[in-house]
Amino acid sequence: MTQLTLPKWFDFHAHMRQGALLAPMIEAHHAMGCFGFLAMPNTKPPVAKVSEHESLDCWSIEGYRQQLLDAGGDRFDDIIVPLYLTRDTTPAMIEAGAKSGLLRAAKYYPPHGTTGADFGYPFAEFLTNDVFKALADNGVTLCIHGEQHGLEAEDYFDRNTNAEEQFYAEQMPRLIDQLPHLRVVGEHITTEVAAHFIASAPEHVGATITPQHLLYTVGHLLKGCNYHLYCLPLVKYATDRAALRAVATAPDNHKFFAGTDSAPHTKKVTPCGCAAGCFTGYIAPQLYAEAFESAGVDLSSDTGIAAFTRFLCTNGPDFYRIPRSTEMFSIEKEQATVDIVEIPNGDPGEDKVVPLPVGLGQNTMPWRMIPA
Repeated sequence: MTQLTLPKWFDFHAHMRQGALLAPMIEAHHAMGCFGFLAMPNTKPPVAKVSEHESLDCWSIEGYRQQLLDAGGDRFDDIIVPLYLTRDTTPAMIEAGAKSGLLRAAKYYPPHGTTGADFGYPFAEFLTNDVFKALADNGVTLCIHGEQHGLEAEDYFDRNTNAEEQFYAEQMPRLIDQLPHLRVVGEHITTEVAAHFIASAPEHVGATITPQHLLYTVGHLLKGCNYHLYCLPLVKYATDRAALRAVATAPDNHKFFAGTDSAPHTKKVTPCGCAAGCFTGYIAPQLYAEAFESAGVDLSSDTGIAAFTRFLCTNGPDFYRIPRSTEMFSIEKEQATVDIVEIPNGDPGEDKVVPLPVGLGQNTMPWRMIPA
């Protein structure tokens, strides 16, 4: 039986939400061997200012981070809360936030591009209003949801192109050329175009990849209308999945790392449509291990274990210049049951979160977490 004992890992893209969801989501991350996480700022209201004393009518990094700590986040070595970039973000805010130590990362959302992206602002505006320049000048990492906004439906997802491919073909080269020293993370990349761009970009440009984009394709989403696999950016074609697997599992990979984009929804489907996001919290290492094996990696071999460790445990902290964890956790190749997560104090009808495998009709998975 294959057993892996690994350094604790850092989830560089996680949705912890708010209210009754906070504590269970934090516990789920702690239970799956994380020593830290980067908590997305698309709350309601968004985390669009740095400190509590700023006058903007929104949440602050300072305040939301304290909520996370109070809900159990104090068990982690580190928590990063990025600043949600909006029309109200200024270079002066970036400079002051960086100097305070609170601002370590900022998040670009395409307007209306995903759950909670209503406050997003056009990418081109940040290139001309010096906000991106302020990030570069102050050593703040820019986390990008890399999809072109404002596209017609036939251009958003087509056999020959999609919103992510257009973004990485047009906007990302412009960003890198204009601000060659800006640290950039292409978040949850999904396409061959994005994978090749990141691989050939400067060393300070990296990317996160989710479990679902390494495991599934758009065919899995459409066959049976598996709405629990609906996330943004969408899962893509087999050629795209193959490209993601190739860069994630490469022996020399140092630019691609784990970011689950785990997104809990207590109401996944409503009369108004389907909420975007797959919940993989508490089972992500097992899903990543399954994905590596599906890509042909032998996780019982030294080379396979090394590749998996780089992707899951070390590349991300190294990119963000965070000390690697010295603590360990273990998973093993043994069938395990996947359970629906109960939300204590959740409102009636909103007291459960369905993990992705269960949503796809799979109540077991081939890897299990070994309790500490």
